[in-house]
Amino acid sequence: MSDLWAALCLVAVIEGLFLFAAPSAWKRAALQLLNMSDEQVRRIGGGVLMLGLVALYLVRGG
Repeated sequence: MSDLWAALCLVAVIEGLFLFAAPSAWKRAALQLLNMSDEQVRRIGGGVLMLGLVALYLVRGG
Protein backbone atom coordinates (compact mmCIF):
# COMPACT_ATOMS: atom_id res chain seq x y z
CA MET A 1 0.00 0.00 0.00
CA SER A 2 2.88 2.36 0.69
CA ASP A 3 4.05 1.87 -2.92
CA LEU A 4 0.67 3.11 -4.14
CA TRP A 5 0.92 6.25 -2.01
CA ALA A 6 4.49 6.83 -3.18
CA ALA A 7 3.38 6.50 -6.81
CA LEU A 8 0.51 8.95 -6.29
CA CYS A 9 2.90 11.42 -4.66
CA LEU A 10 5.25 11.15 -7.63
CA VAL A 11 2.36 11.84 -10.00
CA ALA A 12 1.54 14.98 -8.02
CA VAL A 13 5.19 16.08 -8.12
CA ILE A 14 5.44 15.58 -11.88
CA GLU A 15 2.13 17.32 -12.57
CA GLY A 16 3.14 20.20 -10.33
CA LEU A 17 6.51 20.44 -12.04
CA PHE A 18 4.88 20.80 -15.46
CA LEU A 19 2.50 23.46 -14.17
CA PHE A 20 5.30 25.33 -12.40
CA ALA A 21 7.95 25.14 -15.13
CA ALA A 22 5.84 25.64 -18.25
CA PRO A 23 2.34 26.94 -17.48
CA SER A 24 1.70 28.35 -20.96
CA ALA A 25 2.70 25.07 -22.64
CA TRP A 26 0.40 23.20 -20.26
CA LYS A 27 -2.47 25.54 -21.14
CA ARG A 28 -1.85 25.06 -24.87
CA ALA A 29 -1.88 21.29 -24.41
CA ALA A 30 -5.15 21.51 -22.48
CA LEU A 31 -6.70 23.61 -25.28
CA GLN A 32 -5.59 21.04 -27.85
CA LEU A 33 -7.25 18.31 -25.78
CA LEU A 34 -10.50 20.29 -25.72
CA ASN A 35 -10.47 20.41 -29.53
CA MET A 36 -10.06 16.62 -29.86
CA SER A 37 -12.89 14.15 -29.98
CA ASP A 38 -13.55 11.93 -26.98
CA GLU A 39 -12.34 8.95 -29.02
CA GLN A 40 -8.99 10.61 -29.76
CA VAL A 41 -8.47 11.52 -26.11
CA ARG A 42 -9.45 8.00 -25.07
CA ARG A 43 -6.91 6.49 -27.48
CA ILE A 44 -4.15 8.78 -26.23
CA GLY A 45 -5.06 7.93 -22.64
CA GLY A 46 -5.03 4.23 -23.42
CA GLY A 47 -1.64 4.54 -25.09
CA VAL A 48 -0.17 6.39 -22.14
CA LEU A 49 -1.71 3.84 -19.79
CA MET A 50 -0.16 0.94 -21.70
CA LEU A 51 3.26 2.63 -21.87
CA GLY A 52 3.10 3.26 -18.14
CA LEU A 53 2.21 -0.34 -17.38
CA VAL A 54 5.04 -1.67 -19.58
CA ALA A 55 7.50 0.79 -18.00
CA LEU A 56 6.36 -0.22 -14.52
CA TYR A 57 6.78 -3.90 -15.37
CA LEU A 58 10.30 -3.29 -16.68
CA VAL A 59 11.34 -1.07 -13.76
CA ARG A 60 10.06 -3.55 -11.19
CA GLY A 61 12.27 -6.27 -12.67
CA GLY A 62 9.67 -8.05 -14.78
